[in-house]
Formats: sequence, structure tokens, C-alpha cells
Amino acid sequence: MKIISCNSNRPLAEAISAYINLPLTKATVRRFSDMEIFVEIEENVRGEDVFVVQSTSFPANDNLMELLVTIDALRRSSARRITAVIPYFGYARQDRKSSPRTPISAKLVANLITEAGADRVLTMDLHAGQIQGFFDIPTDNLYGAPVMRRDIEERYAGQELVIVSPDVGGVVRARSLAKRLGADLAIIDKRRERAGASEVMNIIGNVEGRACILVDDIVDSAGTLCNAAVALKEEGGKSVAAYVTHGVLSGGAVARVSASPMERLVITDSIMATEAVLVSHNIEQLTIAPLMAEAISRISDESSVSTLFD
Repeated sequence: MKIISCNSNRPLAEAISAYINLPLTKATVRRFSDMEIFVEIEENVRGEDVFVVQSTSFPANDNLMELLVTIDALRRSSARRITAVIPYFGYARQDRKSSPRTPISAKLVANLITEAGADRVLTMDLHAGQIQGFFDIPTDNLYGAPVMRRDIEERYAGQELVIVSPDVGGVVRARSLAKRLGADLAIIDKRRERAGASEVMNIIGNVEGRACILVDDIVDSAGTLCNAAVALKEEGGKSVAAYVTHGVLSGGAVARVSASPMERLVITDSIMATEAVLVSHNIEQLTIAPLMAEAISRISDESSVSTLFD
């Protein structure tokens, strides 16, 4: 087995390799003066089971191209099997035609990864589960809930909890975590007037006097979470925190979170943290390296991945 890291999230790749006790394969991923991407695998990978770790986060197009070129380099180096390990799958929010004459970019990206030569995909908390069907190759979608559950149980032991879905679309995810924790569920009914803006309308469920835990898969502008936190406090919530798998946190999101009533926003290291995230007083990171490493080991050993969630 070989593990190769591109440039989007090398710290996570190093943590995965340390957990497995297998050094990262030496490879050069660099750019020419016109920003063309060049990849050179510096070790023999013929007949090897190779895992390429690369989140397609900001800059999404550059990181996606790095992944594609690396997969092609491995295919032409006669690797036996190539698994694209994509902790954060960019373009996942474009999983359907939201209006006439718009693309389904998640399917396009799936086609690109397949045509580049990937034999398998390992990802985490896809924005829409049906994206697994966009790939014509085996796709494993891990869940960040077990990592979050352990942290919530340690921090909120003995407190009366309510798990809150920030919108109707996330109810299944929030209900699953609430069931694992033995907590109640609340739902925020919101109206989105335009892309990137949201207005909280109503809270379904009892949050008064309880520690409220917002749960979502992606936090981008953080407008939805911050509006939800304000609404929960106004409804009598004792405290508000948020657990989100992918901390995209673009634009002024970090400042928005810092100024919100949220005690903490907990994200994972599926996306490499920016300096603003690292210095923020109320944003924390959990590592998914052990979970990803365990899944990689099981795929390589041809053993069950689903038992990770039993």
C-alpha cells in the first residue's frame, strides 16, 4: 500500500500516514511559471494499492486539477489500484438542476475523476448521499458523526441536550446524531431569499433551558448557523454550539462566527484550517485522521468499512 498527498491538506495526509505507520510516498506536485500543474511520482508504484489524499477545497479548481493529474500519473506508472481519498468533495452542492439551464457539476466532477483513472473513491459526509451514484466506481462515504458524538459526550456530560437541524434538509443527519446521544431533536424552518442569505422563520421543538447543538455537513458563509444561534437564544436556549464536518468558512465567515452567540463552532480537519480559523476564539477542530486511516486500511485489506459505524 502507498499513500500520496497532494497540496490541499498535507497535515491530514501526514496524520493518516502516521496512524497507519506508513511514510508518505515521495512525489512532486508543483507548478510551471504559467501555473500549469506538474506531478512526478518519485517512487516505484507498479502493482501497488495507492491512495491519493486531496480535498477539493479552496482553491477548488486548482486542487481538483492536482488530483486528476496525480491519478493520471499513477495510472501511467502501472499502479494496481488507485483510490481517490477526498475528505471534502467540492462541487457537491451542485447535485441537481436548481433552475433551468444550469449544470449538475457534481456529476461532471465524478466523471472527471473516473476518466482520469481512479478505481475507487473514499470521501466523507457528502452534501447529498445520492452523489455516490454519480460515480461508476465503488464509492465509500464515511460519516463524521462518531467523531462528533465522542466530543459532545465528553463536553456535555450530565447536561440536557437538544440536537438542532439548521434546515429541513439536514433533519436525517441531526436525527441520527440525536438518536446516538439519546437527545431530543429540534428543527429550524428557514426561508432562503437568495443564494448565500437566509432568514430564520420558526423553531420546531422545545429548546428552552437546554444546551443546543446545531449539526450540519458544510459551513460556508456561516449566515445560516449564526441566524440559527440568534433564534435559539431568543427562544430560551441555555447555550448554543455547532458541530459541522466541513469548515469551508469563506469570505467573512470567521468574523461572523466570532461575533455570533455561538459558544463554539467545532469543525473537522477535512479542510486545512486557515490562519483566521486557527486564531479564532470560538472555532475548534477535531481530527478525522484515525477514521480515514482505519477506512484506508480496511479497503486495502478488503475488509468491511461499514462496521466502522456499528
